Amino acid sequence: MNKVLIKNAKIVNEGTIFEGDVLIENDLIVEISESISAKSSECKIIDAEGNYLIPGAIDDQVHFREPGLTHKGDIESESRAAVAGGITSFIEQPNTVPNAVTQEILEDKYQIAAHKSYANYSFMMGATNDNLDEVLKTNPKNVAGIKIFLGSSTGNMLVDNEEVLEKIFSSTPMLIAVHCEDETTIKNNLEKFKAEFGEAIPVTAHHLIRSEEACYISSSKAIALAKKTGARLHVFHLSTAKEMELFTNKIPLEEKKITAEVCVHHLWFTNDDYATKGNLIKWNPAVKTANDRKALWEALNDGRIDVIATDHAPHTLEEKKQSYLKAPSGGPLVQHAVVAMFEAFHQGKISIEKIVEKMCHNPAKIFKIEKRGFIKEGYYADLVIINSGLPWSVKKENILAKCGWSPFEGFTFKSRITHTFVNGQLVYSAFKVKDIRAGKRLLFDR
Repeated sequence: MNKVLIKNAKIVNEGTIFEGDVLIENDLIVEISESISAKSSECKIIDAEGNYLIPGAIDDQVHFREPGLTHKGDIESESRAAVAGGITSFIEQPNTVPNAVTQEILEDKYQIAAHKSYANYSFMMGATNDNLDEVLKTNPKNVAGIKIFLGSSTGNMLVDNEEVLEKIFSSTPMLIAVHCEDETTIKNNLEKFKAEFGEAIPVTAHHLIRSEEACYISSSKAIALAKKTGARLHVFHLSTAKEMELFTNKIPLEEKKITAEVCVHHLWFTNDDYATKGNLIKWNPAVKTANDRKALWEALNDGRIDVIATDHAPHTLEEKKQSYLKAPSGGPLVQHAVVAMFEAFHQGKISIEKIVEKMCHNPAKIFKIEKRGFIKEGYYADLVIINSGLPWSVKKENILAKCGWSPFEGFTFKSRITHTFVNGQLVYSAFKVKDIRAGKRLLFDR
């Protein structure tokens, strides 16, 4: 039997922080108490004195690039980076190659993860203009949801047929997650900048091409359609102040039919950073203004935004070093997301309890994930110990994403993850990922 006793931790759970011990047996948390004595010599004891113990983070939006794009990343490499970063479960998106738009291709991804993943995993089913029959076969018990691109991003999965959209929204009982950017607005903006700059458009124009208006038009349409059809809608990676008026904090999360996510990069960077970071912070939707960032923080703290995620989407440095028009959008984030949010705590922008709510509890609630996202007896032991006063710098040699770079390179974080447990197994300690692929397929209580 695998038995681990975590002693003297500052346990963060459901809005409180209290000092105590947690006993793990096999893959479950079996006891939480102010003090637990080790009953046998077989029990491994970890003294977490002075450190925070949080549930493993659940990242509801990643692109791990397998199959078909594995020169950028794969399930093994990116899930290793995730557990080193305190993310113990991920939901991966369908724009791999081939796109996960049939049940067979979707299931192939689960089979790969079953052998390779260090973290718990789920994969979204992709919708297209012509695969409604396949979408409707998706099993709500063991698939996270349906993903729809309402603006072209990485891949070719744009759904722009309004009739098809309405059919998907009205006929699936599952959560529908959307990428919202209006394609026509983006194309028109791009033409204006091409007229001025030709092919030499600077990256500083990215947030003006993929503009506030492009985001707002698309997300407001998606929300109107969800209200009309009664669909369960989750809007990914919000990036503008204007969109915040579309969401509410007037009802409890459990009663919301429309929920919202923000990503770490939109909380961290602004358009001023394009001058130094260039294509390394080229994402879709674009990083926008300081005013937009301020509004996102306000909405996150007051409950209009429900979840913090990464949209981890690695590309090689060679790809990123191309001209603005050729460089793909996206970047690696899973290894640094939790400590980046703890940095925001040190800066007074968010409480630790709120970080745990938005990165652990709420993803579990929104997707109805079974027995994860909380520190509770009977739940899976997905746990992370964080020393909030152990500075470390992001350098090439400690970046675990296969692409080998990070937008945080050169930054010194004040907090460091010291231990990560996945299903009761210690997969990360002494700043190294152990060769233990402890990840399981996520199951959903629906």
